[in-house]
Amino acid sequence: MGFVKEFKEFAMKGNVMDMAVGVIIGGAFGKIVTSLVEDVIMPLVSLATGGVDFSNLFVRFGQIPADVPAHLHNNYAALKEAGVSMFAYGAFIQNIIDFLIIALCIFFMIKAMNKITRKKKEEEPAPEPSAEEKLLTEIRDLLKKE
Repeated sequence: MGFVKEFKEFAMKGNVMDMAVGVIIGGAFGKIVTSLVEDVIMPLVSLATGGVDFSNLFVRFGQIPADVPAHLHNNYAALKEAGVSMFAYGAFIQNIIDFLIIALCIFFMIKAMNKITRKKKEEEPAPEPSAEEKLLTEIRDLLKKE
């Protein structure tokens, strides 16, 4: 089989197409969750922790260049742009919170899908046994009586 034909068969299989759709939807879902975290949840966390801004927690290792204004010496974004070496543990905490919220959203989504799937299975009637299955059941019952 030629390489092109083999690749075409592989690329057109249902699993590959399903995976592609999943990746695209996952990317869009990621943007929604990121917005939820940054724009809704983190302001509430900041309010609950007395105004702590996780993204601005860092330990500076390098010297601050002279061209960085004094009022930006404690600003992570400004120092990063200036090329100052830092240990940004606040960004790490932020990413952990993002991950936990995304994992929680996926858990709830899968839980809801499983509930829907279970309801559909419960609604479906059991299939009628075939003539062969009925005959075998009768034979089994007769053998039990003996």
